[in-house]
Amino acid sequence: MITFSNSNSEIPYIKLKQKYNDALNLNQKNIEAISISSYSSESKEVNSRFVNLKFIDNNNFIFFSNYNSPKSREFKEHNQITALLYWNTINTQVRLKATIKKTSNEFNQTYFANRSEQKNALAISSNQSKSIDFFEDVEDNYNKSLKSDNLRECPDYWGGYSFTPYYFEFWEGHKSRLNKRDEYKMQNGCWDHSILQP
Repeated sequence: MITFSNSNSEIPYIKLKQKYNDALNLNQKNIEAISISSYSSESKEVNSRFVNLKFIDNNNFIFFSNYNSPKSREFKEHNQITALLYWNTINTQVRLKATIKKTSNEFNQTYFANRSEQKNALAISSNQSKSIDFFEDVEDNYNKSLKSDNLRECPDYWGGYSFTPYYFEFWEGHKSRLNKRDEYKMQNGCWDHSILQP
């Protein structure tokens, strides 16, 4: 589930919420899954991964991560990202282009304090994306954290990311490949709408 707050009245945000509700009403699985693509200046590569989109607050899309992870380093090097939602129950994908930044320490702490201890133990104990010899070591670190760490205090290496789109594309799949594509680009403070050919 994605929590919407401070609803944005601009057309692409209204359309996004409508599509979300349509998919939710059809019991879309993993409705909060969003693919985030970032650029590594070091390797000259683009990397993608799915994260859980937790909030859409006005025009801010928010998810959480380890701030020492590869994607976090890439966000710092190059703060422009692309993102993709796909809801198969309504055969719709939403493409986004955006700039990204960290959320505040206060926001992170409040969110972290209200999560389950199990989730927080993993966030504290995992050196995200670092190699390890045995999976049992991951389990050991997790269990140690459950027993000994303050599971209500957000560590400084974990927190949220907020991105604000300047581009939306709504793709709706139809029979015979007559797919509908609506594009919205932010131009001089206004959304410019175009219909794209399939």
